[in-house]
Amino acid sequence: MAVGAVIDKRKMAKHFALDIRDGHLSFVRRTDQIEAEARLDGIYVIRTSMPAEHLDAAEAVQAYKDLSRVERAFRSMKTVDLDIRPIRHWTAERVRAHVFLCMLAYHVEWHLRDALAPLLFHDTELEAARAERTSPVAKTEPSEAVKEKKATKRSADGQRVMSFADLIAHLGTFTRNTMRVPARPKHRFVLHSKPTPLQEAAFRLLDLDPVRVQ
Repeated sequence: MAVGAVIDKRKMAKHFALDIRDGHLSFVRRTDQIEAEARLDGIYVIRTSMPAEHLDAAEAVQAYKDLSRVERAFRSMKTVDLDIRPIRHWTAERVRAHVFLCMLAYHVEWHLRDALAPLLFHDTELEAARAERTSPVAKTEPSEAVKEKKATKRSADGQRVMSFADLIAHLGTFTRNTMRVPARPKHRFVLHSKPTPLQEAAFRLLDLDPVRVQ
């Protein structure tokens, strides 16, 4: 293995000027570069292409922290919620269409999570908790409301609280049935199942009347 590769194995090659010839090896420490990097020990730098008037320092830090949500979204699309199977495309138009549909699906899911937050284990007072931090780098402590919700498994108005996947599965039990009268085969009418209290609460949060949705 080359000497340079050995030194760079621990990302140290940038700190040394090497002189390697037949039968000769010498090195000099790049003190200016070492001192410059030492000033950043324990510090990481977040850089963005967004102008400051569109994204200030605190918002840039929060966007970086929210990457975990993006990773969760892709896991959701591929496995947990949307279960999108691997699809191979051979044209640029189809690739763009596939990406658009995936992002549209996640956009809808994001709004669903936001609207249904009181019935989920989400912290509905997250923005207020973030505002109380002394620094955007500091960890956001959970609010008392979400602590109570997780402890009791109940919302503020007494409804059951569950995960997003479980709530969507529960909403999926609400059915719309087309009924036929045996004596009059051509006569049909629509009959909906009676929503549970949890389903009614979810429909109110979504500002949705499922009976009128065709």
